[in-house]
This record gives sequence, structure tokens and C-alpha cells, in this order.
Amino acid sequence: MMTKGNGTRRVVVTGLGVVTPIGLNVADFWSSMKAGKSGVSELGGFPLEDLKILIAAQIKGFDPKVQLKGYKRDKIIMHADRYSWFAAAAAAEAVEQSGLEFPLENPYRTACIIGSGAGGLTTFENAYRDLFIHNKRATNPLTLLRIIGSSASAHVGIEYGIKGPTFATCSACSTASHAIGIARDYIQNDLADVAIAGASESVINYGTMKAWQALHVLSPQGCFPFAKKRNGTVLGEGAGILILEEYEHAKRRGATILAELSGYGMASDSQDMVKPTVEGPSFAMNMALEDAGIEASEIDYLNAHGTATRDNDINETRAIKEVFKNAASKLAISSTKSMTGHALGAGGGIEAVACIKAMQENWVPPTIGLDEADPECDLDYIPNEGRNLTVNYAMSNSFAFGGLNAVIVFGPPPA
Repeated sequence: MMTKGNGTRRVVVTGLGVVTPIGLNVADFWSSMKAGKSGVSELGGFPLEDLKILIAAQIKGFDPKVQLKGYKRDKIIMHADRYSWFAAAAAAEAVEQSGLEFPLENPYRTACIIGSGAGGLTTFENAYRDLFIHNKRATNPLTLLRIIGSSASAHVGIEYGIKGPTFATCSACSTASHAIGIARDYIQNDLADVAIAGASESVINYGTMKAWQALHVLSPQGCFPFAKKRNGTVLGEGAGILILEEYEHAKRRGATILAELSGYGMASDSQDMVKPTVEGPSFAMNMALEDAGIEASEIDYLNAHGTATRDNDINETRAIKEVFKNAASKLAISSTKSMTGHALGAGGGIEAVACIKAMQENWVPPTIGLDEADPECDLDYIPNEGRNLTVNYAMSNSFAFGGLNAVIVFGPPPA
């Protein structure tokens, strides 16, 4: 059995799946990134009433009947919440790429950890509109099942006959990275051989827009991470899912190994709900590097949390400098949220896929809309156009409200 130096089992990635505002699958998502395409558009699909923020990165043209036509075992997926649809579609794409035959021989050694920052919020809003505005006497009988934050993991688990640990993580914008890290720990520590891991989010509705508007962190113009002109983030939606496997398990079945999940770190600021520290993100990055057994200078590409909020971008820049020291100025960094918007809990899953694609293709995606950088954000944020770059190791940062930090490092497939 191939283990790391500390005796734990090695974990590799064999499948990727996404649903995003710039592509409903990995191929379309990646070609949009190559074109520097923005998924931000005019808000629509529900009554806008008195909203002041009128843009979001919404997913257009997602038809569950088309996207989920392969689902056989899960009888009610078509009646699920939109966030469960996104998770189901991304999981199906990742499973197909992995070549795994489900249900697996030992379903109790398979995990399905798909998180969500908010679960079925659109269902909530529709149910409350029915009850309180339209004076209906009851809600749809499936309302409860649609709302639950673990529904996506349950739907996917049912479809693929997964009987091992199946649940959701919830840590705001770090949700997906925590899910992927926990799944990795289960495989590393011999509780599972295979895991479907990531997160899904679909919360763009009137109530959510009002709530975010009240916090004054949304931009009326667009998502411009690290730019001098930035004035807030843009809400997005979608899902990002990975298939993780124990290395020998993947090798035995002749799987194509896309990357190794080499390192994982997490830390909490334990200070403030919205104001980040430098210390928490720095500790999580250092922990992920230590776990991967590499030096900071060995990271070739960093997918930043990069939300385009005033404090966050400056703070992340400082944390990167703290961790990377002299190597910080040579590091290629970008915020792909400039294209996808901020998909909240799903962000880390979508960004993990971007990291692995960057490694496969030796091309790193840009931070679009970066015409003039904030003087306090003075690192190489790959402005406006992606570039060719050999990527052996990539890091993905997820830093959430509440000061919840999770960092993942991907490395080359084990030789």
C-alpha cells in the first residue's frame, strides 16, 4: 500500500464535475475561463421589487430533465431543490470521468460529503410566499426535503448506492473545501476508499439579495478582485464536485489519476463574524503546506479566495506575503470569482476544479476586470488574461464569514 512518509494512505482525484454560471460542465467552464468570460448578468427569474443590487452570476439554461436524465435510482431528484440539482449534475459528471462502476463492491467504504452554505433557500422563499403572500393553506409536500442542507448529499448517495458516511458540511464560503478535506481524511485514515466530495449552492432570490444588500458587501457594478475600483462581491451559484480515491484503489482499476490531494489545512480566526484576521488564513495555508510536505516556494499557482470586498482582498494579500515570504512576488495568483461570481459554499469546489485543470493544461486562469490594482494588493494576480505556466503544485484558499478558513494543496499524480 502506498503511503505518505507519516504512514497514512495517499489520496488522489479521479473525477471532476461542475455547474457554474460560465459553463454547465467542466469543458464549457474551462473554455469560458480561457476566454476570460464573465458570468455576471442582470438579475432575473423572480420579482425584483425594491432591490438596489440588480446583478448576480446566475446559472441560465439549466434544465434538470436534460442535465439529470441519467439518474435512475433516485426517484425524486426532479422534484428536489435547485441546489440538489446542481450537486447531482456535477456528481454525475465527476463519476463518469472517474470510470467508477456504482454501486461499488463495498458501499460501506464509500463516502458522499456534499456541503451547502444554506441548503434549499429558494424553496424556503417560495414556501413562505405561498403561505404569507398568496394565503395558501399548505406548502408543497416535498418542501421539507428540499430545504434540508444535507439533501444534496442524500440524493447523490441514493443514486450511487453509497452506504458509508453521507452528510453535508456547512461553513459558509469554506463549505466545499471542508467537505473535500474531511473526505480526504476518511480515505487517508482507512475509513473509506472512495468519496464524492464538494458542495452546491443556489440561494439567489429576493430575500437573499435583501439580506446581502443589508450587509453592504455586494457590488452594483461587478466582481473585481484586487482592483482599486472594487466595491463588493457578486453573488453566484453552482456546484463543484471531486471524486477522491485511495491511490492503490485507483491504480488497481487502471483509473486516470488527475492529481494528488497532497495537503489540507484549516483554522478559525475566532475573532469577528465579518472582519478577517491575517493569522487564521496564514495558519491554514502553512498547515496545508506542512501536510503536503512541501515548501511555500514549490506552489506554482494559488487560486485566491479573492471576493473583491475591501478588507478581504487586502487581508488575503497580507496573509500570502506572511506565508510565502520572498516567494510571494514570484507566485501566480488569481481569483476566478471575477468570472464565476461568489458561489458561497460551492466556491471551494469550483475553484478546486480550476486548480486541477490548471495543473493538467499548464495554463493558469486570469483575474478579469483588473485594470488597476489596489496599491495594497501588490502581488501577481494574473490580470485579465490567463497564461501558460507549468503547474506542479496548486493551492486553493477558502476563507469564510465567521473567520472559518480551509486551504487545499493539489500535487502531481504519485509517480
